[in-house]
Amino acid sequence: MIAILGRLRRAAPPLPPTGAFASAAASHVGRVRRVNEDRTLDRPDRGLWAVADGMGGMARGDLAAETAIKSLSALADQGTVSEDAVTAALADTDRRLRADPAMQGGGTTIVVLLADDAGATLFWAGDSRAYRLEAARAVPFTRDHSLVADLVAAGLIEPAAADTHPQANVVTRALGAGDPAPVERLRIDFAPGDRLMLASDGCYRSLAPGDAPPNLGVEECAARLVANAVARDGSDNASCVVVERRV
Repeated sequence: MIAILGRLRRAAPPLPPTGAFASAAASHVGRVRRVNEDRTLDRPDRGLWAVADGMGGMARGDLAAETAIKSLSALADQGTVSEDAVTAALADTDRRLRADPAMQGGGTTIVVLLADDAGATLFWAGDSRAYRLEAARAVPFTRDHSLVADLVAAGLIEPAAADTHPQANVVTRALGAGDPAPVERLRIDFAPGDRLMLASDGCYRSLAPGDAPPNLGVEECAARLVANAVARDGSDNASCVVVERRV
């Protein structure tokens, strides 16, 4: 009998062919903040996209979001990306941020989309969200890791009251803060013709019906979503990534 040493690794699903996706990212500092602590990743060549929303003020949130996105970008540069590799990269980012004395009190929420030829997987921590864009509607996939989301789930407040709750900005999970194992994962359908959006709360908080009509290209759609958020509110950084599957 031949002994097989080491751990067997599950192969990553093959990527769709080149040109399978059209995608674009947009970000704006807003009309109040002086520093943009949001960061985005747009790697259609690897079927990988992300939005990170830094927390903590000063340079800490900026650094945390940058660290998370750089970790995912380095992963994409290595070649085909697997679900386990994304999970490991986010866990490593979480550990590094927690171990850095300069990051005490800071962290970043994040939402990641990894697509393959069979569908896609979402990863998230905090209140950065993923949506399916359907005609004039944006339908959320993710449930926030936040105090108000927990209150809604427990039936203690109505969903309509969540955005105006005095603790609406309190997140319960983030890379570098909160739950030390923060990332949630969800497998979703992602078929040709589908259009998805990843967004920071400064972008989606001002979403309105008709903001992302399907006749817009992905670049114009992303730019319009962010511009509308800044015009309607602008109190926070606003960022999004729009991804359309073509084949």
